Amino acid sequence: MGALNAAVVAGPASILSWLLAAVMLSLLALVYAELGSAYPVAGAAGRFAYYSHGPVAGFFAGWAAWLQAVFIGPIEVLAAIEYVNSTQWAGEHFNMLTELGTLNARGMIVAVLGMILFTAANLAGARFLSESNTWVVVWKTIVPILAIVVVASYQFEPGNFTAGGGFMPHGMHGVFAALTGGVVFALQGFEQAVQLAGEAKNPKRDLSRAILTAMAIGATLYIALQIVLLGAFNPKDVANNWDAPLGNVSDFGAWYTVAVTLGIGWLAKVLLIDAVISPAGTGVVYVGTTARLSYALGEEREMPGVLASTNAAGTPVFSIILGAVIGCVALGPFPSWQALVGAVTGATAVMYAIAPLALASLQRSDPARPRSYRVPLPGIVLPAAFVSANLIIYWDGLKTNVILVGAMLLGLALFAIGAVRGKTNGLAASVHAQWIVPWMVGHLVIGYLGSYGEWSKGILPDWIDIVIVIAFSLAIWTMALRQRLQPSAVDHQVERDAHQLNYVAD
Repeated sequence: MGALNAAVVAGPASILSWLLAAVMLSLLALVYAELGSAYPVAGAAGRFAYYSHGPVAGFFAGWAAWLQAVFIGPIEVLAAIEYVNSTQWAGEHFNMLTELGTLNARGMIVAVLGMILFTAANLAGARFLSESNTWVVVWKTIVPILAIVVVASYQFEPGNFTAGGGFMPHGMHGVFAALTGGVVFALQGFEQAVQLAGEAKNPKRDLSRAILTAMAIGATLYIALQIVLLGAFNPKDVANNWDAPLGNVSDFGAWYTVAVTLGIGWLAKVLLIDAVISPAGTGVVYVGTTARLSYALGEEREMPGVLASTNAAGTPVFSIILGAVIGCVALGPFPSWQALVGAVTGATAVMYAIAPLALASLQRSDPARPRSYRVPLPGIVLPAAFVSANLIIYWDGLKTNVILVGAMLLGLALFAIGAVRGKTNGLAASVHAQWIVPWMVGHLVIGYLGSYGEWSKGILPDWIDIVIVIAFSLAIWTMALRQRLQPSAVDHQVERDAHQLNYVAD
């Protein structure tokens, strides 16, 4: 679905969207590779900032990661339902969507059953997930390659790449806008190895390899898929514009629709099966990730301790069930796959942005920590990774960012209530997280003046807005580094997770 949305927004230049996203997220993947090898703990995205900037920043990062992860399960369920519902049989005999594209009663039942299955898989434990996901990963790699080879051999129209207004019908603005319409969402996920690091057999050896390999394979596959899909569209459907590259056949299931149109029935069936298996594999992983992030938040004294409880097998049962329940609730107010993707992309970008800040701070305040992988040229790569994440936040648009900032404020309010009721010193550490306020407010101001998404005024000219976001990001970067914890304070924070960092003594 990301490839189809990118084609609609950017036309043939959607290829550039995938290339740009691959470069930007690769920088962030390098950051996670070093952080994961140095601090392999469960729910790591919520712990790195805790080590570098204290409880408030740690909770802020963990809350962003949790918001991102808790909605992935519902998104994958919706993706499968929308894809299957695009078939003629489902439309006539088992329709799951209303005329507006939202879930009807039957679709809601199917979606909840999907979330229950994701939950059951996670309750089965890490060993079950490891064994089952091996087969899912193999399947998710083979099917796209099969689709690329077969569809390209049946139809590939070079003229499509200059049709409907040329290669770049909406300029670079369209290229940038396509990133948050499904491109970044599709390429995210390399950090999952870090989130589950506490359960890895040999995190020191395996984490950096897993993260970098996942990023490289994912980017290559998606770029190839975009190129072949662009060439497979009927030239008549893209002759004038890219508003409906599938014609009037379907708004969902691009590859299935293309396969049917080209008369490749067997491939269409394989893609339909994949439309269930692939989202299920991703959904299972992210329900587990949500639980690990809840676990990490539960280790904060300001949050209920039950979140960090586990059973005899080490599985955070309460957190798994909590994430699944909230995921099911999310199926109501968010009507479609596309409705959730923008919000998830924004939360993901906030989570990603904090990682290079945490690493740069910890390289200064905890330099002796053993690392099996080190980011090359950290003085350039780390601030560039931070800038990349901030550009993604900006391109997500003002309306999405207003919702995102509101959700983040809600999280901070819960933290503050917990700190007051628990009489902790969490709020006292806010001096190390003061950079968060101008960071969030600054994005709202720039988003208002910019030209991406709803509610923006388009005051800033193209490229000037990009320069402003870069300068703003570097200013926040400098401020945040100055507010980092000093070595003794970092040692104290890391000590709380010493039971998960036993590899240091190996």
